[in-house]
Amino acid sequence: MNATPDYKASKVPEVTLLFWVIKIAATTLGETGGDAVSMSMGVGYLAATGIFATLFVAAVGVQIAATHFRPYVYWTTIIATTTVGTTLADYATRSLGIGYSGGSVLLLVLLLASIAIWYRAMGTVSVTSVTTPRSEMFYWATIMFSQTLGTALGDWTADTANLGYLGAAVVFGALLILIAGAYLWSGISHTLLFWAAFVLTRPLGAVVGDFLDKPVAAGGLALSRYSASAVLLVFIVACIMFFKHKPASSSH
Repeated sequence: MNATPDYKASKVPEVTLLFWVIKIAATTLGETGGDAVSMSMGVGYLAATGIFATLFVAAVGVQIAATHFRPYVYWTTIIATTTVGTTLADYATRSLGIGYSGGSVLLLVLLLASIAIWYRAMGTVSVTSVTTPRSEMFYWATIMFSQTLGTALGDWTADTANLGYLGAAVVFGALLILIAGAYLWSGISHTLLFWAAFVLTRPLGAVVGDFLDKPVAAGGLALSRYSASAVLLVFIVACIMFFKHKPASSSH
């Protein structure tokens, strides 16, 4: 897609190892933080989804209004997508009764539709093209669906497939290693591999989060959701503060 004079510099981060480390930590925080509000506080899935959806919309508004890449704004928005994705997926699969498999299929269809519409409208779904308000809206809608899908997929793998939290973490970790290998040594589209990895880091974070805070009898460590969330948040802030964080190079 050709650049135009109206395009701004990219407001998403360069995709490096640091990006994926923070992404996994953020998705894990989304699971523990979402469960803390919906379950530990007793708010419920629907009300918690409303709270986090409001925060998500506000964060996206700030992100789109920004004139340049701002790491704290970007990662706050990512965390907002993971928390609302957690409670929304739990509401759909548990409260609505469609189950993990049904929820995963539905969300996969929505994710693919979002990517298809984005591609049709903009001619690319590469993260390096996210330089305009319109492309950012497509970007965040796609991320929202991917985060929600990842929650349902992680729960399905750990519970319905009976792999348990650690078993599911190994599966998703292995798939991410395969994607990394394909990125380095194959001719597969890097954009396709990016979105595949982006989706798969969410269920990895979801099952790790569940492993941290679920009861020992259910295969977890029974840690406090509040303390686990606080530690993850401190880790994310430390990564942003102490490591170089650059915007993605624009390429259209």
